[in-house]
Amino acid sequence: MRTIVVGGGATGASTAARLRRLDDNMEIIILEATNEISIANCGLPYYCSDVINSRQQMIVSSVQRFKDLLNIDVRLSSKVTSIDRKNKTLEINNNETLKYDKLVLALGANPFVPNAKGINHPNIFTVRTLRNGDDIKAVLSKEAKNAVVIGGGFIGVEMAENFVHLGLNTTLVELSNQILAPVDTEVAALAQNEMRDKGVNLILSDGLKEVDGDNIVLNSGKIIPFDIAILAIGVRPEVEISKNCGLEIGKLGGLKVNKYMQTSDKDIYAGGDSVEVIDFVSGKDILIPLAGPANRQGRIIADNIKGKKSIYKKTQGTAVVKVFDLTVANVGNNEKQLIKQGRNYLKTFIIKPSHASYYPNATPTVYKLLFTKKGEILGAQACGYEGVEKRIDVIATIMRNNGSIYDMLDSELCYAPPYSSAKDPVNMLGMHAENIINGYVKPGFYEDVKDSLLIDIREIGTFSDSINGAINIPNSQLRDRLDEIPKDKKVLLFCNTGFQSYVSSRILLQKGYKNIYSLAGGLELYKHIEKNINSLKELIPA
Repeated sequence: MRTIVVGGGATGASTAARLRRLDDNMEIIILEATNEISIANCGLPYYCSDVINSRQQMIVSSVQRFKDLLNIDVRLSSKVTSIDRKNKTLEINNNETLKYDKLVLALGANPFVPNAKGINHPNIFTVRTLRNGDDIKAVLSKEAKNAVVIGGGFIGVEMAENFVHLGLNTTLVELSNQILAPVDTEVAALAQNEMRDKGVNLILSDGLKEVDGDNIVLNSGKIIPFDIAILAIGVRPEVEISKNCGLEIGKLGGLKVNKYMQTSDKDIYAGGDSVEVIDFVSGKDILIPLAGPANRQGRIIADNIKGKKSIYKKTQGTAVVKVFDLTVANVGNNEKQLIKQGRNYLKTFIIKPSHASYYPNATPTVYKLLFTKKGEILGAQACGYEGVEKRIDVIATIMRNNGSIYDMLDSELCYAPPYSSAKDPVNMLGMHAENIINGYVKPGFYEDVKDSLLIDIREIGTFSDSINGAINIPNSQLRDRLDEIPKDKKVLLFCNTGFQSYVSSRILLQKGYKNIYSLAGGLELYKHIEKNINSLKELIPA
């Protein structure tokens, strides 16, 4: 039996390796269109800046290793130009025909390159292959001073950071009103503040219009000089040969597969960035190009080729990115997606230290949780300095096992002062969500500030700043000053991070007030959001 795998990236390599472990007699061939096999694509931004300073470290495996260890025939520079499903053959480089019994399409996705004037400038690159990395490094070695990154997704943010690491004057341009689309604006605000603080010239709500010589011209008319530019606008599934041979393509432009990763042809399987998957939260088709799911799909494909009936169980979109000193992580859906779906949801924020606050060097982390009145977890986001991805991974695991906010509350997690608190932030998020569901607290948010009576409940002498227009009624005086709090107006209580205002809101709700809200995330989150908004205002001409 001969299985041909088209594509030597995460899905293709994983499929081939798993197949060999399951069947030592099968003939396995990998056809890779480039001259690279199984490279660490996700490490490319760090390779470009020499944070990863060895080219060899970027090569996960090699043709020789596949041959010696796994007896797999890897053929580089072998582009599949057509597939004949009836005769179960495919053509390579328009001059060689191979027959297959089972075929695996693992072609990935191609970086999107806009059809703009001057876009073929020799110093404008995408970041997909090791060859791309080598070419970028070659330009950087020629005393480049100005770098422009078009696109604020994971790759764009990582490339901008690594250009700054090299000392380049770096501009990042994003067409949307925020970077890092998987998270919401409040969490993105922290990352945007960090990028600006570290020296990135961040331009939002603007995009590439054309390239004029050594200048990037934006839709707004802004002109940005560059010595090197990166296109990180996004990717599109590679489905050309799949479409040409009549395989079913989904509504989003990706290859359609079933839960066994089979295409519309039972003898052709597919996985990775070129296929549409089912979103874990919405249950709808989605394109999520992530390395973890791609590797997992490769293993599942191999199992099914061998008749094991493994199932791919939807994609959660769990992801993490380094933004200079910050870490941003997420799982599930964000507010934008839930609103688009017309889904009812609740939300909250908490700010908690990375470990016990009394142990030295604890750092704050902002958490956002999206959930339903029944306690279903819809999504979570976090931004901080330590333990960020750890907590999101815990929530992702609870979600994967169909757990709820009550399972977050009940999770028994590691605790010692250098690592966490007796009540881990995951537990605290669950508790806060439960309080909201039970009506023990009404969360207020940044958008509620403008139409609420604001009460700062911190003790006099413990703070030096507040929100404009707020009155101060310290928590300790609250019971004696009830006559100052109206019952016919929305009242928003706040403190530094939201805990004291929660306690105060409990007092007032039990005194018969129905209009009392506690500012989730407190003044700390409010200031992060305000700092980001004020930075945006500075970019708008008067």
